[in-house]
Amino acid sequence: MSITSYRRSIQDRLLSDPLIAHIQVIRERATAGDAHLRARLTLVDGSWLEFSEYAQQMPDGQVGVVTYSYHWADAAGQLIRRWDNTPHFPDLPGAPHHVHDGASSTVASGHPVSLSDVLDEIAAVIG
Repeated sequence: MSITSYRRSIQDRLLSDPLIAHIQVIRERATAGDAHLRARLTLVDGSWLEFSEYAQQMPDGQVGVVTYSYHWADAAGQLIRRWDNTPHFPDLPGAPHHVHDGASSTVASGHPVSLSDVLDEIAAVIG
């Protein structure tokens, strides 16, 4: 998969997902070898998901997401959940991948996730 086709797959998901009511692109940059996208999605229940992904074309021809953050908040801006791989919890299993839970104000170990994974998880919660 190329960076171009990876970006196209994200665009297709954002434009076709019935969970998404509005898309605001905050920053977008792409070259043949890498891409960065930051956007805020307003969801049908009034909550929103702000995300940032930096992806690179890997030597094996695949695209790898190097850094990510998916911040889901309610309409008032209160954190529901955030998935990210910022290395600020190095002692957690699965580090640097982790999940912040807004309801309990805790951080749990995580695993690599994609925008599609996060949207699927949110859809399972809000229907």
